[in-house]
Amino acid sequence: MSRRAIAFTAGLLFVGLLGGAVVLSVGVNWALSPALASAPPVIFDVQPGASLGQVARGLESRGLIRSALAFKWLARYRELDGALQVGEYELSAAQAPREILMQIVEGRVVVYEVVIPEGLTAAQIALRLEAAGLANAAAFLAFASDAASAESLGVEGASLEGYLFPETYRLPHGLGVREVAKVLVDQFHRVWREIEPQAKSQELAMLEVVTLGSIVEKETAVPEERPLIASVFRNRLKRGMRLETDPTVIYGIADFDGNLRRRDLEDTANPYNTYQIPGLPPGPIASPGADALRAVVDPAESEYLFFVSRNDGTHVFSKTYSEHVRAVDQYQRRRSR
Repeated sequence: MSRRAIAFTAGLLFVGLLGGAVVLSVGVNWALSPALASAPPVIFDVQPGASLGQVARGLESRGLIRSALAFKWLARYRELDGALQVGEYELSAAQAPREILMQIVEGRVVVYEVVIPEGLTAAQIALRLEAAGLANAAAFLAFASDAASAESLGVEGASLEGYLFPETYRLPHGLGVREVAKVLVDQFHRVWREIEPQAKSQELAMLEVVTLGSIVEKETAVPEERPLIASVFRNRLKRGMRLETDPTVIYGIADFDGNLRRRDLEDTANPYNTYQIPGLPPGPIASPGADALRAVVDPAESEYLFFVSRNDGTHVFSKTYSEHVRAVDQYQRRRSR
């Protein structure tokens, strides 16, 4: 073959290879571009144990990417094929595959909001979590009611009652009940670290502070009254007086119907009946917020031993029993006549 023929053949081969490279480049760019110019977001679920191939095929079948093969190549090229995170993702066909890949690798999952107000019991919190799709209520309550759970999460007492901290949480679906409970209890620990030095200086244990804080929380919704309410209970405890607070009695009544009766106040079998038992009940009766906890370790300076509701959310405070009787007569007995 002449030199001219060799050069011509080589030129044809070069042109062919260049053309193939161009075609390949165009094909790769097309495969790794957004599947659609605009598209609404959809929820895509990466299941536990799903392989890169399964995720890629799932994305392709949902129309979120053009090519499962290109998506797998991209993940392997970036050495991210084993880094996909489990969870629900809000994805759009208008996203480039590299954006979708990084969202899944970084675990930017969909989160759901649940509001836990102050003063809820563990049973009530379990129902809120279930309504938000974050936990099965029965399974969560079973975990929260186990003494081993309290010990494992670093709180005092026979359960997580009182330690499921009131807050607005944003959590993904798919967490186990322990993981969900840990998020709430960890928030309690963050607040407790601020309060602990004052509690220790007064020789108050965590369980004592949270138990009394839960009673303060249930007795008033008026923020400025919490230190006064706490002072009443702290004063009564110092004098060896019973706390005589209705919310504790109610907590100890199974299937309470909303009507507190005299026989309930006289029930010695109810361990939460502070009309009968001395000191604090066995444990918290609800989850107190930060203000109620702070009120326990930093109560108002007062000589009050009694309080009665004005029926408008506020209370009248008294130093003596005779003053208290007059206040009860004014705001409760006359109202019931």
